[in-house]
Amino acid sequence: MLTYTGSGPYCYSNSLAMMLGPAAPPTAVIETLTGSPFGVQLIGGTMPLFDPYGWDPERGLDAAVPALGLHCTRDAGGTQDEALDRLRAACAEGPVLAGPLEMGLLLYQHGSGTANGADHYVVVLAVENDTVLLHDPHGHPYATLPAPAFAAAWRAETVPYTEDTYVMRSAFTQQRTVAPTDALRQSLPGAVQWLTGRDDLPVPPGTLGGAAAVETLADQVANGNLPPDTRELLAEFAVQVGVRRLHDAAECLAPLGLTAPAALLAEQSRILGSLQYPVVSGDDQALAAGLRRLAPMYERLRTALAEAAAQGSPR
Repeated sequence: MLTYTGSGPYCYSNSLAMMLGPAAPPTAVIETLTGSPFGVQLIGGTMPLFDPYGWDPERGLDAAVPALGLHCTRDAGGTQDEALDRLRAACAEGPVLAGPLEMGLLLYQHGSGTANGADHYVVVLAVENDTVLLHDPHGHPYATLPAPAFAAAWRAETVPYTEDTYVMRSAFTQQRTVAPTDALRQSLPGAVQWLTGRDDLPVPPGTLGGAAAVETLADQVANGNLPPDTRELLAEFAVQVGVRRLHDAAECLAPLGLTAPAALLAEQSRILGSLQYPVVSGDDQALAAGLRRLAPMYERLRTALAEAAAQGSPR
């Protein structure tokens, strides 16, 4: 399998990598440690995302940070002025990982200005003269915003998976040394749990996971019931990031000797990647057929990973 190199919507993983600097593992490792490649969900029965049932980026960061032997301080809430004061003070000690933010309100991005519920993460470098200086991994190093405008996005009121406002992570410290390969091996039981389907996390009514999610989406496509905004989500984000996650997880697990799970992940990534054109072109027959090919593979992956995790040795 040829390793993919290029851009992709990995905002929280890229932001965490920036925070860690030269000591950061590859973003593929970070993304895999978040658990995002190990499942699929149809939120509320209508919003397809190729990440696990009940998963969101906050849960992903909360998993990846300790898996790498790190500790950080997570702060949230307060008024806008209190949050900006907190951010200013933290930046005086070093960069800050801020997010989720409402991406549509990051006014340095072309076409922005309207909240759309899209989440995003950035690294804030400084708050000086009522201006926020930041690195946005979506292609905007050293972007600036007036502090009130940044706070409006940072409030994240339209981000559906969190009720917290003004979330930031700072003061990252290395508490123990963990090799990326060890972190990946230790993450396998969590990956199996995501693929099995966690029932301890709140989800909107009607949310489906695993094969049921994909089959339901395929039915919507085949019956001509795919809403335009769902097609747009698939075309502009969900397929792209889902393929990247699966491909990167395959690349991470293969060197560990986990050949069976890696091969399944690689096959999933090829199937999902092949759906980008049908989504955009409107070839719903090909789209539905590809989704039905993908659906049973999540259980096959769960079985292969469970065997590897149980034996504690390469499979």
